[in-house]
Amino acid sequence: MNVSHARGGFIALAVSASLLVAGCGTDGEPKASSKPATATSSSQQPAPTQAEQETEEPTEPLVVTKGQDGFELAIGSAERDAGGFLTIKGTLKNTAAKGRAVPDAVRGNETEVLKHGTSLGGATLVDGLAKKRYYVLRDTDGRPLATTGLSILPAGKSIDVFMQFPAPPASTTEVSFQLPTFEPATLKLS
Repeated sequence: MNVSHARGGFIALAVSASLLVAGCGTDGEPKASSKPATATSSSQQPAPTQAEQETEEPTEPLVVTKGQDGFELAIGSAERDAGGFLTIKGTLKNTAAKGRAVPDAVRGNETEVLKHGTSLGGATLVDGLAKKRYYVLRDTDGRPLATTGLSILPAGKSIDVFMQFPAPPASTTEVSFQLPTFEPATLKLS
């Protein structure tokens, strides 16, 4: 046998074995190719789900009220539920050029609420026709059923907020929304 042929066959066998080993990872899966990944076309991207599409569409707020130091509250919904509650959801935004602390006054001045930090517990609804005021509900420990733990909001940033009240009677279609340090606003109820 010719030594050069034996050496050439040995090299071919070694190259084949190294290619076989290189194709297998430690977990039995083939290793990723060293070729650069190609970008997928937009037609290969998964279609957004209905929930994603709904969150992308901006909704017009029911009312926007301005507060001190550049704060703005946009109320997006006011929904009654079967349990006799009215839940108001919205967005609190800092429109100022610098970060600001949410004013402590928005929590109101009730002793039980004061113990639980800065919240939107000072919000009220006023039914002018029935001459009745509705306060944010409290749990058994006195915590308001509203967004709590409010602190500094950076410039231009916003946070989602909520407040829960006893629902006015179905015959009440309009209330005045009041939050300390913010302008009062008329809120239509469905």
